[in-house]
Amino acid sequence: MLVTSFQMESLPVAGFRIVEDVKGSMVEGVKILELRGITKRFAGVSALSQVDLDLQEGEVLALLGENGAGKSTLMKILSGVHQPDAGTISFRGEGMQFGSPRDAQKLGISIIYQEFSLIPHLPVYENIFYGQEKRTRWGSLDRNAMKQEAKLILQKLGVILDVTRTVAQLSIAEQQFVEIAKALTRDTRILILDEPTATLTSQEAEKLFRVMRQLRESGVAMVFISHHLEEIFTIADRVQCLRDGRSVGTMAIGDCTTASLVKLIAGRDITHAFPPRPDRVPGPVVLDVRRLRRQADLPDISFTLREGEILGFAGLIGSGRTEVMRALIGADRSVERDVLYRGKKFAPMTPADACGTGFGLVPEDRKQQGLILPFSVADNIVLTNLGAISHPILHKIQRRQGVTVVDALIKSLRIKTPSPEQMVRNLSGGNQQKVVIAKWLHADCQVLIFDEPTRGIDVGAKSEIYELMRALTTKGVSIIMISSELPEVVGMSDRVVVMRQNRVEKLIENAEEITAENIMHYATGAHNL
Repeated sequence: MLVTSFQMESLPVAGFRIVEDVKGSMVEGVKILELRGITKRFAGVSALSQVDLDLQEGEVLALLGENGAGKSTLMKILSGVHQPDAGTISFRGEGMQFGSPRDAQKLGISIIYQEFSLIPHLPVYENIFYGQEKRTRWGSLDRNAMKQEAKLILQKLGVILDVTRTVAQLSIAEQQFVEIAKALTRDTRILILDEPTATLTSQEAEKLFRVMRQLRESGVAMVFISHHLEEIFTIADRVQCLRDGRSVGTMAIGDCTTASLVKLIAGRDITHAFPPRPDRVPGPVVLDVRRLRRQADLPDISFTLREGEILGFAGLIGSGRTEVMRALIGADRSVERDVLYRGKKFAPMTPADACGTGFGLVPEDRKQQGLILPFSVADNIVLTNLGAISHPILHKIQRRQGVTVVDALIKSLRIKTPSPEQMVRNLSGGNQQKVVIAKWLHADCQVLIFDEPTRGIDVGAKSEIYELMRALTTKGVSIIMISSELPEVVGMSDRVVVMRQNRVEKLIENAEEITAENIMHYATGAHNL
């Protein structure tokens, strides 16, 4: 198997997603795959229209496009999940028809999905070898052999993991590497990676890139989907972009610039990545966290939040940023709490209590924690404040009033949906994020906590989210923004709290001091050396 030939080097410790900008080069290899005129429609809606794609041995093709552009649909056709309504697929010059994922797997086509396909209650090693289990000469499962080989594969990925643990016990990043290991157990000739770094730190992402470089050297062709343009320049040889289900351009990475890729993806120039900071004095303190201690053995946290400001929370993964916010709103317990909101004691026992006081959380994992995917856009929006659309005496939901509220929020936030009754699971990532925001606006929240607000969102939708956040602050809404994206922290924050090892290491208040270098200086503890 290809994976057994990998040799991983020791990796440096890193935190934020900072990727070295290294231009790739065009690969002159043998064409392994040709897609011609691929067309796909769902319920009368065109997802792909006349898309062509070529792939050579030993190259990384970056597939770019906004959320909903058709990237994942095209890859599902290539991997046998969907069948095209029109068009042809050729593998090594021979026409193919994939009736199922197994047909594609037999040719060595593997895919790592953005949404994991692991079985939570099974151990890691069984997930890695699921469907291709090793057996003894008597036909029983050879669990020892699977454990040993699973451990070896993960080690070569630079991951130390107990392979007997169940997947449900793993972190998101650990699950991602189990997915990668699962794909590499096959004799893979084409590897599709759909947003593989969305949940990884820069250290973990670099491990993945080293594996990809090894695969490229051994002749494996890869399709790499990512919204992080710096990663594209790091690992890709060519770039192809989809927009509204059509291919709008293919070029060598050496011919690309960040500006040209942004314009290709969005179909327009986005001259400013971040809206300018408003020229105004922040309002009074609305939230005064004087003392918040999550556990007896952890330091206490203190900070203030002003009316109409964006307070950035920066720090390495594991520094305690999300955990502090969960304790603040009552999602997790705290052992000590001295917090004032608008001068009054703030001690919510549950997130519902915090919501009733005017707090909302846009969580890091919007699909698991922010939305009810089988529900419609309208139902997700109104759930946080049913009282606002209920009859005051009969306590029945007034549908007409609800429709008015939902329509207004959809228009205001520019949520792209065919109908308010569309299931929210069918929206793009950026539009799902807007639905999460809309439900808190419906609840009239005055303090919004954004945890990784643009994770898995394309550049065009990012720009809209940033503009929306700034617009909210001009109306007096106060925002706490947790982000692992340094440019995002620098570009959006009015002040920055830098956390390290579950404590506030530094409060950066002057705009000119909010720089990536300064933040990393405190986040890594370099100021103590």
